[in-house]
Amino acid sequence: MTIFEELESEVRSYSRSFPVTFDRAQGCTLYDTDGHAYLDFLAGAGTLNYGHNHPVLKEKLLEYIAADGITHGLDMQTKSKAHFLETFRKRILAPRKLNHKVQFPGPTGTNAVEAAMKLARKVTGRETIVSFTNGFHGVTLGALAATGNQHHRGGAGIGLPGTVFVPYDGYCGPGVDTIAVLDATLGDNSSGMGHPAAVLVECVQGEGGINAASMDWLQRLEACCRRHDMLLIVDDIQAGCGRTGTFFSFEPAGIDPDIVVLSKSLSGYGLPFAVVLMKPELDIWKPGEHNGTFRGNNHAFVTAAAALEHFWADDSFAADVRRKGDVLREGFDAIIAKYGRGLYRKGRGLMQGIACPDGDMSGLVIREAFSRGMVIETSGPNDEVVKCLVPLIVTDEELQRGLAILDESFAAVCDAGAREAS
Repeated sequence: MTIFEELESEVRSYSRSFPVTFDRAQGCTLYDTDGHAYLDFLAGAGTLNYGHNHPVLKEKLLEYIAADGITHGLDMQTKSKAHFLETFRKRILAPRKLNHKVQFPGPTGTNAVEAAMKLARKVTGRETIVSFTNGFHGVTLGALAATGNQHHRGGAGIGLPGTVFVPYDGYCGPGVDTIAVLDATLGDNSSGMGHPAAVLVECVQGEGGINAASMDWLQRLEACCRRHDMLLIVDDIQAGCGRTGTFFSFEPAGIDPDIVVLSKSLSGYGLPFAVVLMKPELDIWKPGEHNGTFRGNNHAFVTAAAALEHFWADDSFAADVRRKGDVLREGFDAIIAKYGRGLYRKGRGLMQGIACPDGDMSGLVIREAFSRGMVIETSGPNDEVVKCLVPLIVTDEELQRGLAILDESFAAVCDAGAREAS
């Protein structure tokens, strides 16, 4: 029995899928203590968009540490925070004509969601947050109330009030306009919904199964929010920071969210970091009204600013992500065409997956992939989607190697299934 089995809580999950001890990492590769290499198509559940230990980011961080730069600063003003804010405005906000203010709520995505929901309620004076089927926003109680997954909700131990769930794009099938359903519900004083404070949405649902909303659906959702005087909150924690081929996942839709939450790959280096972006007129917080001991992670400010300067000075990096997304799509389509069996592709950019008939099949696929030197996981309500969150800096060779491993893994599972059926 290992020290992990002896001492660590049973709540651990990823370590059960990948039962080795990892020792070091570089780029798109993880190495275990025995020296075996694994192609990383999980990227810290979307936290390592720029791969492991990117040399440009590592150099900036090492220089900062060597100069005795501030590590922990609460929400005090520091040089590294100023540099991050200046860089974020220059590289991200200004080019997209966004004038949002920046709140540092704490180091995690769920904390950013909590802050966004609290702010929406504070601004509007209303309680209810509209969330969507298969949405995932975190596991602290407020964010968990907006999370649909019963497995995670079951861990709360209490009721989770303050939210209502409505169908996401495509949830009821191609013939049902779920925005029309939401609009009708909001316009009916007997629907039981009341007047919500805000709508909370992922443009691409990560943990919910790589469900990608259409641009038309997102545009009509924004119009619905304006029509019914509700704030629009976009949770870009997993789909943001370039994952879908633009820095924000909502950019292709041309919408203008009132509040945006970011975390995961924002630091660029796997360091805990989250922000809430809000339109200036919504910034009605009183000093210290939402705080946290670790909201001033200056090491994350350093690597985040370096990532923005290195990758987001122009559109070339994002364009390459979109190109690689096309390669991934073609590769997935080829696998689906070869093995069929109810498989279909989901998502966009470098946030795509192959939906399987059930979680048993997808679970076998990721085990086969791991035995061939790949780390990849599942998502969806029944863990039925083989979910690709490859680092955005993946080379063409690594991408093709990963697709080959997945091809072999699906082949092994389908062949085994055919033998059992015969």
